[in-house]
Amino acid sequence: MTAAHVLFLGYPDCPLIEWLQDRGDHVAHTMERLDARRARSFNADFLVSYRYRHILKADVLDQFPDRAVNLHASLLPWNRGADPNLWSFLDDTPKGVTVHYIDEGIDTGDIIAQREIVFDTPTETLASTYRRLDTAIQQLFRDHWDAIKSGRCPRRPQPPGGSVHRLKDRDAVNHLLYRGWDTPVEALRRGGGSDRSPVGDG
Repeated sequence: MTAAHVLFLGYPDCPLIEWLQDRGDHVAHTMERLDARRARSFNADFLVSYRYRHILKADVLDQFPDRAVNLHASLLPWNRGADPNLWSFLDDTPKGVTVHYIDEGIDTGDIIAQREIVFDTPTETLASTYRRLDTAIQQLFRDHWDAIKSGRCPRRPQPPGGSVHRLKDRDAVNHLLYRGWDTPVEALRRGGGSDRSPVGDG
């Protein structure tokens, strides 16, 4: 398959960068906020986002029609936005990982692939569950990258409902993280049950 020029948005030591390069793809990387001019300067064919902290605007996305994908550590439409793993336990919502196309919303684009993950909660912490999600989402991307490159990957709109959280929402629950990311998730389930409203009719 022809090599792709990929603009990878996210943390610089992500193993996917080396994996793409080992397959012959050319990868540029940034964690900085991206505008249309800077996006064009990379001369990339595809945009891949994982743990990128900035919203991409239409003038950037228009340069990557059906070629901008995001890796999100939740089972969309649940837990869009920030801290999806944390909120999946606090709100007791489905857990998993999703590769999806990027649109102008917050994790609202069409789904390419998902994998639900069930945790043995009495023995897990936020850190241990995140490690499993991180491994799963990277493998899901690897499994579907060739189809994404060729334009043959499946896609479907997200179902109605779900939930979304902003980074500032964590302020109200930080007191529950008494061991930081090593806090047992079972303790979060007991201390959760928030009254935050779901999105849509989910």
